[in-house]
Amino acid sequence: MPVIRILIVDNHAVVRRGLKEIIERELEGSVCDEAENAEHAIAKVRSQDWDLVILDIKMPGRSGLDALRDIRQERQELPVLIFSMHPEDQYARRVLKAGARGYMSKENSPEELVKAIKRLLSGGRYVSSALAERLAWDLSEATWQPVHETLSDREFEVLRMIAYGKTVSLIAEELHLSVATVSTYRARILDKMKMTNTVELIRYALSNNLVD
Repeated sequence: MPVIRILIVDNHAVVRRGLKEIIERELEGSVCDEAENAEHAIAKVRSQDWDLVILDIKMPGRSGLDALRDIRQERQELPVLIFSMHPEDQYARRVLKAGARGYMSKENSPEELVKAIKRLLSGGRYVSSALAERLAWDLSEATWQPVHETLSDREFEVLRMIAYGKTVSLIAEELHLSVATVSTYRARILDKMKMTNTVELIRYALSNNLVD
């Protein structure tokens, strides 16, 4: 039986260990390795062959969205399953457009996780039935999209951090960017969303369920 090589990318050691134990127990022939951040993950993708990457979004330093873009550049056909604490309506459309083959909430059962992995390994995609219905509805209303979908991945990330009440300097520290760069992102967000201040951004994020 051929070996199925899976890379688990998450900054929490307990999560990585739990996923590894579930997958290797339930998926015959599987062998898992771990990476704790985007840089480590990209280095492993470049140096080794993988059948699947399971990737978290929220990590210190470069985010899972950054890692997804790099993985797509390095190994375009390598399937990536986003496995995140964030609800589907916050990130799923964005990561699927960026090239992920599936999106799964960490609230799902181990059985559903294994089901998703098998689907991606067989060349398919995975989304929940609720998300599939919303995506189908979006296609029928193709001329409309929420205004936050016009933001770049980094702009969207900054928007969510603003909505959590974080200052520009704190956002800069967490994203390893300069204060001036974050201020520029904030200005672009306001311009694209046709808003004038932080209060409006926070109100929008809350009303559109962009924060947990």
